[in-house]
Amino acid sequence: MRLLGKVGVVSAMTGISRVFGLVREAVMAHYFGTSTLQSAFVIAFRIPNLFRRLFGEGALGAAFIPVFAEIERTEGRARAQLFVARILGLMVCALGLIIGIGVALSFGVERWCGEASRWSEAMPLMRIMLPYALLICMAAILSAILNVHDRFAIASLTPVVLNIVWIVALLGVCPFLPEEGYWRIGAVSWGILLAGFAQIAFQLPELRRVGYRFRLSFAGWRASPYIRQVLLQMGPASLGIALAQINICMDGWLAFYGATWAPSALEYADRIIYLPLGLFGTAFATVLLPTYSRQAAQGDFADLTATMTRALRSLLLVMAPMALGLMALATPTVALIYQRGAFGDDSVLWTARAVAAYAPGLLVFSANKVIVPAFYARKDLRTPVRVASCCIFGNFALNLLSVLLLPEGWRHVGIALSTVVNSLANTLILTILLRRQGLAPALRPLLFTLCRTLLAAGIMAFAVGWAHHSLSTRGLPLLLSLPLSIALGAGVYFALIAMLEPKALREALADFPLRRRRKK
Repeated sequence: MRLLGKVGVVSAMTGISRVFGLVREAVMAHYFGTSTLQSAFVIAFRIPNLFRRLFGEGALGAAFIPVFAEIERTEGRARAQLFVARILGLMVCALGLIIGIGVALSFGVERWCGEASRWSEAMPLMRIMLPYALLICMAAILSAILNVHDRFAIASLTPVVLNIVWIVALLGVCPFLPEEGYWRIGAVSWGILLAGFAQIAFQLPELRRVGYRFRLSFAGWRASPYIRQVLLQMGPASLGIALAQINICMDGWLAFYGATWAPSALEYADRIIYLPLGLFGTAFATVLLPTYSRQAAQGDFADLTATMTRALRSLLLVMAPMALGLMALATPTVALIYQRGAFGDDSVLWTARAVAAYAPGLLVFSANKVIVPAFYARKDLRTPVRVASCCIFGNFALNLLSVLLLPEGWRHVGIALSTVVNSLANTLILTILLRRQGLAPALRPLLFTLCRTLLAAGIMAFAVGWAHHSLSTRGLPLLLSLPLSIALGAGVYFALIAMLEPKALREALADFPLRRRRKK
């Protein structure tokens, strides 16, 4: 099985992107800290991200990949090219209309709230970044085509383009602009819009290598049965993802209501969590959907289940130490990455609390990314939507209670924890439904693996916490004490896993491409 070999490629490329993302957030923290303007930027940027999740790598992507793979296999590349051109043309028309309406509505919101309102500060930024929604959605479809052809590297590197342009805007433009007003944050917003064009252009050479061109077709939508199939499958998924993304936006707005700094603290914490999640959880999801789709198309459901079990076991092995390690080292991690310039001690405290709350979710978020594609690959987009729709209301209720009942410095922590609880409920329900369909992974061995990895990770977390405290009290600077503590923890965890879960460790190591080449 070459699953982990492919995941390794995606993980490496995604890791590069996440590192650049952390650098960009560190520079953002330097210039804007947890200010009201930074929180307004976070709120505004979530709107185009909503459409990215909905029409790009979300519902449309989940409906697009199985149909595209089927057309290419049964009817050839020419028909698949026409299908892609029609999808892109339809996207331009639909999203162009939505963006125009959104820009018009932003002026109304600004007038209704008044210039002094914190909500009005997000509207000018949102007007700049809204067109990015169309660009990133088109880039996501190009990435899906490359993923179907196992060209994971370029597709996974595409987010790096956004981060590089973003960093250039921060370091190359912001220092020459006035600190007051929207000058600097506006430059960042325009940089994000420019990055959308760059992300499309970055993928075009690789797209040509697999035999496709970037073309738009504004005709034949209604006559194409494949377009109708994608739209019909996309309908229920769109509803579920829309509800989920609206819920994320509501989380930000509730956090903004609870404290002006809260959305910024949650966003900075989210960037830290997304580094390991992107390295492994998102990498697995990227590889698994086309893999599951091919196995489902061939009727190899036993292989699909085996692939799912192996992916979950590998993720447990990796995510358990990262989750507990981040909980133990949340404060020094945040301080090392962000604390400079406008990012002071209070910002470190607020962000570290959010990191510790999000950290257990690494296990849950990554497991969800393995389970959900099993439904999408069999063109069952309705079930995940129904489950997500039910969980969303519970998540919103928990968030509301957090804002109303918790003290100001802890409200955002309640919002982070409710996200983890919501994802856990979603994943458990989906797993139960898969089990009823005879496709669930082998749960008993996975449960034993979970218990052993958590035991090893717990001992490791105690070791890294003790090591960091000891090194810090001896006057060692954070830049040295934190990496040394992490290195000690990695050694402790690896030794414990080699004793407690040797089979899973051998299985993971055997799939590395270098090891395979040596065996040959």
